[in-house]
Amino acid sequence: MKDTNWIEISQEALMHNIKRFRSIVGSDVLLSCCVKANAYGHGLVQAAKIILAGGADWLDVNSLYEAQTLREAGVDAPIYVMGYMPLSELEKAVDLDLRLVVYNRETIERLEAIGKPIKVHLKLETGNNRQGVREEDLGDFVDLFASTKFVQLEGVATHFANIEDTLDHSFAMKQLEKFERMASKFDVKLRHCANSAAIMLFPKTHFDMVRLGISAYGMWPSNETRVAVQKESGANIELKPVLTWKTIIAQVKDVPSGEHIGYGCTSKVSRDSRIAILPVGYYDGYDRGLSNQSYVLIRGQRAPLRGRVCMNIIMVDVTDIPDAQVEDEVVLLGSQGDERISAEHLGELIGTINYEVTTRINERIPRIVV
Repeated sequence: MKDTNWIEISQEALMHNIKRFRSIVGSDVLLSCCVKANAYGHGLVQAAKIILAGGADWLDVNSLYEAQTLREAGVDAPIYVMGYMPLSELEKAVDLDLRLVVYNRETIERLEAIGKPIKVHLKLETGNNRQGVREEDLGDFVDLFASTKFVQLEGVATHFANIEDTLDHSFAMKQLEKFERMASKFDVKLRHCANSAAIMLFPKTHFDMVRLGISAYGMWPSNETRVAVQKESGANIELKPVLTWKTIIAQVKDVPSGEHIGYGCTSKVSRDSRIAILPVGYYDGYDRGLSNQSYVLIRGQRAPLRGRVCMNIIMVDVTDIPDAQVEDEVVLLGSQGDERISAEHLGELIGTINYEVTTRINERIPRIVV
């Protein structure tokens, strides 16, 4: 069955990015890569296997569902679950040989009651105020882990609150100082806190393991991170975007000057126009906020959106692409010829970040490794 829109994943680009980050952290630091949220929209299993082949050591997921999917796909590498695991699901996690983040007594006590060995990582609250144990409560957890037989504290972790969206890293450095102080209370094998931005900016954050996120997929965490890397480290880090989102033309029609396009009559053509109908919409993850302001690529040229993004359809102007015809390949995100549409560009148009642009692409759309 032929799909009307699909995602192409560049194996070469993904391997390049993983190897580049391996060269940054060296061989003595574990490289753990985030494949949560369907590998940031890139395809969980497909991306995970390429990432491991490229030299990563561990994989990071958010949920039991993701971890179980990877195990069923034959992935036997260590998997670190960063999200909350319901107490009723903990035994499944143990049986799948997962590493779990923990930050409350209830989880640890239930794991111990299961009576099977499991390795966990304690999340330390250093300033992000999401998951994590506050410094004043550490003593309770020191005592708790001293009493466990089956639950092994393998690592301690934290997460930066303000390291990628700023050129002022003073808050991150305060977090780092606090993390080192809190981590010293535990005798653990692994300390980790570095995300993509920290990996590139601050080698002192690498510790025993890093957690590579969005930059594995060839995207910068922010423009501020790109500027800071160039300014502070002078490193030449080339990131290759991995994802291309494509569809096809379903119809080409002539629309006389003065007629409207789409719901709400929000677009009116000012000349006799050729409009191409594309079978993709906001159900697929193509944001409705892109209505009347984005463009797609057809035969290497830009075709601007006309009218509102519909649930399953968008309309684009191909008046200046006279050879455009039914079932021509269309790029929604990625490169075609000399033109490129980036996740950052689409994010700017709708007031969000590149992370959201790719992770919201519907999981039902096939991911094809090329």
